[in-house]
Amino acid sequence: MLATLENIFAYDFLTNAFVVCVLSGVTCGVVGSYIVARRMVFLSSGITHASFGGLGIALYFGFSPMVGAMAFAALSSLGIEFASRRGGMREDSAIGIIWSLGMAIGALFMSLRPGYATDLTSYLFGNILLVERVDVWALLVLAVCVVLGAVAGLRRLMYITFDEDYARSQGLPVVSTAYAMSVVVALTIVFSIKVMGIILLLSLITIPTVIANDLTKDFRRITPLSAIIAVVGNVSGFILSYEYDIPTGSCIIFILILLLIGVKLLTLRKSRVKHT
Repeated sequence: MLATLENIFAYDFLTNAFVVCVLSGVTCGVVGSYIVARRMVFLSSGITHASFGGLGIALYFGFSPMVGAMAFAALSSLGIEFASRRGGMREDSAIGIIWSLGMAIGALFMSLRPGYATDLTSYLFGNILLVERVDVWALLVLAVCVVLGAVAGLRRLMYITFDEDYARSQGLPVVSTAYAMSVVVALTIVFSIKVMGIILLLSLITIPTVIANDLTKDFRRITPLSAIIAVVGNVSGFILSYEYDIPTGSCIIFILILLLIGVKLLTLRKSRVKHT
């Protein structure tokens, strides 16, 4: 284990990948607790797949794919929120429309791009070795903002998450918070694409929170516990992929699923003991 870490920190690109694993785990864990509590998993999946449209446009016109994905994800999240709140459209319908539109735009520009898009796989399934220093700094800023925001406004966010009517009666900014959190979700998704990829990213957002929710029902504990579980899954998956030369995203999912199964078995055993 120590020898593996020494080898990882001996190279800049592996160090960047390791740090991003930690930062994306923190960010996805904290934001994921909000997503699961608000039952926004389908929304997150829609934003994730809609960002493919921004990737396709960026690759076609030759500018940063992450910038394109970020812009498309943010606009998609705001569009879904607006359509469901002001546009008289059901949220699941808005998500389905934005999802399919983003994928269609991405597929169109990918087909118009000359040659074969060999770098497409790294965005669909992730390639953590492509992480650059700018990605590390961007994710660090987001992680710090997310953690500080959770610490400072967790109680208010809990009111808005679990009872919007009560939060509105207390004068809390329900609508503006929903829009702001939609953008935070979009940024979290885009900055973590290189870790898990568009196809697999949803698991990193949802599974740690599901595991934490089995261990405690206190939302104030679920949020930090989700971050810890996500970091453990990310780092363990990265080390496993380094040792056996297999995709990092797949390793992370396998480890998180094993943790989920273990926790489920443990909680079921405890519930049986209580009833006997």
